Parts: sequence; C-alpha cells; structure tokens
Amino acid sequence: MIKKKRKAVKRKAVKRKVVKKKTKKPFGGYAINFKNRKETLEQVFGKSDIPPSQMTKKLWKFIKAKRLGHK
Repeated sequence: MIKKKRKAVKRKAVKRKVVKKKTKKPFGGYAINFKNRKETLEQVFGKSDIPPSQMTKKLWKFIKAKRLGHK
C-alpha cells in the first residue's frame, strides 16, 4: 500500500475583538478610605491577642464610628 501525502491546508487567522475589562467595585460595594488616619493598630484592636472574627468586628465598628465606609 502506498500512503498519499496530505496537502497542508492554510487556515485563516480569526480576528478576535479586544474587550476592555471594566474596573470592578470593591467587594460588597464599599470603598473604605484609611488615608491620613493617625490611629495605630493597638488603638483600633487593643493590645491583647484576639481571633480574626473579633478583629473583623472591631474593624467594622471603627469604620462605622469614623464614617470611613461609603457605598
């Protein structure tokens, strides 16, 4: 049996549209600005060790008290 050579078929390059990514909003829609704040971490969280869940609660309490969160 004789094998036949296949002809190479040139394929046309498909042009794809370039889609620009939109800037995403921060998670939950909040933009929190800590710029020019003078509070230290000890002032916000205290000096004792705390679990991450308590840290989150204290952080949100601080944000709401200082009105740093903007939707």
